Amino acid sequence: MGKPSVFPTGVTLYDKDACYNGYTLFGCALGMALVDMNGRLVRVWRDLMNTTRPLRNGMLLAARGQVPAAPGRGSHREVLLLDWDGTVQRKFDRNLPIETQDGSYYAACCHHDMELLGQSNVYVGAPGNGRENLMILTHKRIFDQRISEKELLDERIIEVNADGEIIWEWNASEHFDEFGLSDEAKVSMYREPANDGRDIPGDWIHLNAINVIGPNRHYDAGDARFHPDNILCSSRQFNSLFIIEKATGKVVWSIGPDYRENEKSAAIGQSIGQHCAHMIPKGLPGEGDILFFDNGSFGGYSAPTAVSPNGVDSMRRHYSRVIELDPASMELKWHYDRIMFGPMGRVEMAAHHFFSPYISSVQRLPNGNTLVDQGADGQFIELTPDGNIVWEFINPFKNKRAPKGMEFAVYRAWRVPYDWAPIPKPEEQSVVPPDLSSFRVPGSFQAGDPEAVAVSIS
Repeated sequence: MGKPSVFPTGVTLYDKDACYNGYTLFGCALGMALVDMNGRLVRVWRDLMNTTRPLRNGMLLAARGQVPAAPGRGSHREVLLLDWDGTVQRKFDRNLPIETQDGSYYAACCHHDMELLGQSNVYVGAPGNGRENLMILTHKRIFDQRISEKELLDERIIEVNADGEIIWEWNASEHFDEFGLSDEAKVSMYREPANDGRDIPGDWIHLNAINVIGPNRHYDAGDARFHPDNILCSSRQFNSLFIIEKATGKVVWSIGPDYRENEKSAAIGQSIGQHCAHMIPKGLPGEGDILFFDNGSFGGYSAPTAVSPNGVDSMRRHYSRVIELDPASMELKWHYDRIMFGPMGRVEMAAHHFFSPYISSVQRLPNGNTLVDQGADGQFIELTPDGNIVWEFINPFKNKRAPKGMEFAVYRAWRVPYDWAPIPKPEEQSVVPPDLSSFRVPGSFQAGDPEAVAVSIS
């Protein structure tokens, strides 16, 4: 959509009686920032990367440092467990050796996602002892002629114990035939595995979320696919969600890459480039459902098309959705978008008003609301179950090093309760947005009286 060059930042709307009030944690130009419901900064942790997440009692699972060389480029050097005051309680960095012009070192090479087991992703977990195992998403370089003739960046999930030992791992390439790719998709991938033309190998599957699903009603009802130890993954490049069976590494549940595969997934509609997929934990509204931000934008492999001559990123859609589905029944339970159907019924009017082509996150709140980070613009909204916006925050912290148009982008945002932080609870004040018809930047005049300047056509 057309975006103004001048717009308000901070909290632009806030109905305190309708919100789940607390603090919001997000990565920005400052580091990891924590703001209250009125947008006041209450804490900044410098030098932490945007994959950082809240744990319990003011603790953070954090990433720090960029790795400049493949397979680590775009990933982080260290995984840290730290407290409210920034004191590091635990560190992991001995995953892969990295060779650079300045020397060699070991790095965690984590990217996009990581989890302290027992501390559920995007939700503040139960108290633990800090020695729980880590689950980390990382990469390794491979050649696999079944997948492509080119070098590949394979997705690798590792489990690390408190002593820094890797005790379990899963490699995506070993399960190539379990992802439901069509023959046409495989041919396009073989020729061009999402390689961006630089010195980074082909990012053929591109995972952006891994989450241990935890205790859930489906497993309680006897469905072994949803064992609490199993791992839900999001493949941005495949437009697919799938669950790995921890005991065997096999894919035991999936939706996509092609949502037309059956009537139920077709009714949900094709997901494209989705982010932040996770199972809503027990105790929250929608528990056991899978919640994710369906970006739209581009993704997938197919036979060559007019918009994708090489068959890569062949699915396109210029609006986003939030999707909640029951993974056992494959039913759509809740969704949010900005679609307003036009006179012809099939024209998706105004859908582009809710659109983040990359990054973004979602979180189910204890009162049934949903926190959404429309990441590309750094806009956070809290939605009621009927889709009303009761809180809106626009990231005011401009990243001057980011590419033009991406200076305010936010990878993920999390709401935590007030008692998560060891500081006094702030006094909240609702924010009523201005009347847009009369809202002006200083120096810009009001429109005036249209009747005084109107003429009639004779």
